[in-house]
Amino acid sequence: MSFTADRLVLFGATGDLAQRMLLPSLCALDHDDLLAPDLKIVGTARSDMSDAEFRDFARAALEKFLPANRRGGMAEFLNRLSYQPLDATTLEGYKELAAKVGEPERGIAIFLSTAPSLFEPTIRGLQHAGLDGPRVRMCLEKPLGVDLETSREINDAVAAAFPEERIFRIDHYLGKETVQNLLALRFANILFEPLWNAGHIDHVQITVAETVGLEGRVAFYDDAGALRDMVQNHMLQLLALVAMEPPSSFDSTSVRDEKVKVLRALRRVGEGETVTGQYRVGAIQRESVPGYDEELGKDSDTETYVAIKAHVDNWRWKGVPFYLRTGKRLPERVTEIVVQFRCVPHSIFEDKGARMQPNRLVIGIQPEENVHLSLMAKVPGLDREGIRLRSVPLDISMPDAFSGAVRRIAYERLLLDLMEGDQTLFVRRDEVEAQWEWIDAIRAGWTEQGLTPRPYSAGTWGPSAAIALAERDGVTWHE
Repeated sequence: MSFTADRLVLFGATGDLAQRMLLPSLCALDHDDLLAPDLKIVGTARSDMSDAEFRDFARAALEKFLPANRRGGMAEFLNRLSYQPLDATTLEGYKELAAKVGEPERGIAIFLSTAPSLFEPTIRGLQHAGLDGPRVRMCLEKPLGVDLETSREINDAVAAAFPEERIFRIDHYLGKETVQNLLALRFANILFEPLWNAGHIDHVQITVAETVGLEGRVAFYDDAGALRDMVQNHMLQLLALVAMEPPSSFDSTSVRDEKVKVLRALRRVGEGETVTGQYRVGAIQRESVPGYDEELGKDSDTETYVAIKAHVDNWRWKGVPFYLRTGKRLPERVTEIVVQFRCVPHSIFEDKGARMQPNRLVIGIQPEENVHLSLMAKVPGLDREGIRLRSVPLDISMPDAFSGAVRRIAYERLLLDLMEGDQTLFVRRDEVEAQWEWIDAIRAGWTEQGLTPRPYSAGTWGPSAAIALAERDGVTWHE
């Protein structure tokens, strides 16, 4: 059923995500006249505060996290906000929340940003208060479990009140402009798709590197580790978008059907195809930083770095390795996809002394959004020894190419789609379960092999074994 929600309920409205992302995204959407004129936003959390106090809280968050040039009309946005204190574990407060939300004319969107342990009691409370009807959508923020079993428990609890067509599971990477642009690059240009296969691509690299350490996520991160925190969701979604077959149309069913096929085609990772690491004392941008155990305050075997050699076993990608790596306390903050094409089958320039390099497509996602394609070209001038070739870049900087475009927070796109009911950039249950099946198999392999994280100094690109993982195949990580 298609409808535009005219009520948005934010669970966890006083939390870090709401302050840094949700409230700034909503204010920015309002600034650009993209919110429905009659949309009302109800925040709820344990904290006891009035509507006016919540608006003051939101104002402070906006002044801290939203650029000044996007705060126009902030007073009007704050007038959309109200607040209802709630203990999510007891049923009593949900009736008061329902009264605060009121009877929507067109529908309710609920954004659940709480600890996973609160998902089930929250669903029961919403049912108790009648906030689970056919004109209510449920949006779930990660983490959705710590393995396949707990993920199914969460999804079963939500499915007891909401059918799949009204469940919106967020992976905020799918809201990033360059991630969406990957679909446009592949399917709106005839240049790439005929070459997008094992016959022309040698390998693919996906890197998600962070310079930060725990940054206030101590309890969560030590339970999760890099594999669950980054690979299970963000990196597998990027891999699926790179490897998916062309969907029949750009709609939620077609796009997600093709992603699921990729995830189900992932080969179980073999022994020697993963490397884990944990950062030690080092330097980031010339400043000394502590090791993971020092930050945590205790000894831990949690991995802060993972490198994986993955394979998608289907006709398009048979034999093409996908190298994934992610880690904390690395030298740069960067997220990128590198598609390495094969060398030309025969070089007519070899006897002229020319050095050939294969073409390479680099898609930068953060911090800069760009597309970089390297091509071979002749160096201008005369040379007695023959023709000189050099790899030269064709660069598309998204901020330069679209100079008038506003750089948006990824949640802006996703919140707007939630209220409009478009699930294309959200993750379906069978996607989540296929991701967890692959991740659980990796963790089981680590246990069988007795694999523990290798140390690496903060400010480096991870353990030396991760370099060897790629170099055994003659591959060098792109840096």
